[in-house]
Amino acid sequence: MIEDEWAPLRRELARWDRAGRRPTFWLRDDDAVEPTPALEQLLALCDRYQVPVVLASIPAHATQALADRLASTPLTTVAVHGWSHQNHAPEGQKKQELGLHRRESEVVTDLQRGLDGIGKLFGKQAIPLLVPPWNRIDPELLPALPTLGFQALSTYGPTKPAPLPLINSTVDIMDWHGTRSCLPTAVLVDMITAQLRSAYDNGEATGLLTHHLVHDEAAWDFLQRLFELTSSTQWLGFDALLARTAKPAL
Repeated sequence: MIEDEWAPLRRELARWDRAGRRPTFWLRDDDAVEPTPALEQLLALCDRYQVPVVLASIPAHATQALADRLASTPLTTVAVHGWSHQNHAPEGQKKQELGLHRRESEVVTDLQRGLDGIGKLFGKQAIPLLVPPWNRIDPELLPALPTLGFQALSTYGPTKPAPLPLINSTVDIMDWHGTRSCLPTAVLVDMITAQLRSAYDNGEATGLLTHHLVHDEAAWDFLQRLFELTSSTQWLGFDALLARTAKPAL
C-alpha cells in the first residue's frame, strides 16, 4: 500500500498533540498591488480556515482599489515589499533592490517612502514589517531600519542576528528554479515536517511563503489541504509573531 503523502506531517502533528502542545504557523504572501481573481481565491481560503495573512505589497504600485478591498478583511495585514520591486544589481548577479548598487541614501529614501506609503494607503492594516524583494537586503542597511520606523524584517530561511526582530518565511511552496509551479506535495510535506521537528525544540513558528499571482491549481489544492490538516494548530498574525520574537542580538 502506498503511504499517504501527508502521513509524515500527520504523524508529527500527532506527536505535538500527545505532548499537549500546539505548533504555530504563519502565512506571508508576496507582490500584492491590486485586486485580482487570484487574490480573491487567497482571501477566501484564509477566511474559510481563519488563517491570518501578511500581504507584502509593493508600495510604488499598490492601488487604492487594493486598500478598499482589504478593508473588509480583518485577518489581513500589509507589509512593505521594498519600494518598486526593481532590480538594481548588475547583469550576472542575483536580483536585488535593496543592495548597495546605488547610493545608500537613495535606498534609505526608497525604504522611507515605502513605509510611509503603505501606512497612508492601508491605515490600521499596515504593519512596520519590511519584506525585501527577492528576500535580499545588504547587511549594511539593517541598522537604518529601526530609525526609519521598521519594527521587524522578514526574509527567507534560518534566522540570523540582526538589529531588529527577524520573522522569516521558511517554506516556499513554489518551484522557482524548476517547473515554476507548486512543488510536489511530498516535498513540501517533508519541508514542513522538518520545520516542525526543529520548532519542537526552538519554538519558532513555521513560516509559509506564497505568491498568489503565480499559483496553479496544484498550489491552491495544497494550501487548502494544509489549512484543513492544521486547523487545530495556531496560525499567527503579525502582532502575535512580533510579541513572541526574542529580542535580537546587536
